[in-house]
Amino acid sequence: MTWLVVIALALVVFAVAAFGFGLARGMWTSLAAALGFGLAGYALQANPEMPSAPTSSQRDQGAQEFDIVEARREFVPPADQSGSNFLLTSDAWARRGRYAEAAQMLAGVTRENPGDFEAWLAQGIALTEHADGALTQASLYAFQRASALKPENIAPGYFLGVSLVRQGRLLDARQAWSETLQSAPEDAEGRAGLEERLSRLDALLGAMQAGEAPMAPPTQATPQPEPSQ
Repeated sequence: MTWLVVIALALVVFAVAAFGFGLARGMWTSLAAALGFGLAGYALQANPEMPSAPTSSQRDQGAQEFDIVEARREFVPPADQSGSNFLLTSDAWARRGRYAEAAQMLAGVTRENPGDFEAWLAQGIALTEHADGALTQASLYAFQRASALKPENIAPGYFLGVSLVRQGRLLDARQAWSETLQSAPEDAEGRAGLEERLSRLDALLGAMQAGEAPMAPPTQATPQPEPSQ
């Protein structure tokens, strides 16, 4: 059972790096080799029965996997950016891995200005990161609010898909990204990057189907605008 978990985690890491964070195709072989060496090392040295060592609840601030602030800005044009100075402070918290504090500050921004698209988007991302990449009711609600404010912006659908990839729900992620592109204008900010990521995800899904790897059926994944009051 432990081996199944380890292999599943390795596949999720590969999918997140390749399709969520846009790892260049030329680096796929190197990443696969690194994961393979890691699995080999686990086979030689790991002891699943050994009790785990206590760890700090605070993340290592010097080991950020990727910059979520820069990733968000890739999809937010100047016209959609927040005018709140508190967003800069929340971004500083997020860059240090203090996602709970970032989300709390952004909650204050959205309470003061419910029409702040970027604040809702950043809040959804921070809440998702705080949950280690998992979607929660609070993060999904934030993405829904952002999507309702700027339905032409692809950022909410993109980050929703990233979270689904991180959970191993590749078909759901594909559905979210495909529907996002279908509803977005041709000149939407970050569209080319999302199209490339979707193409890479399709290539992986095709390879998985060729190998008859099991995949969960898709569920409704894209953020839906709330009904008007």
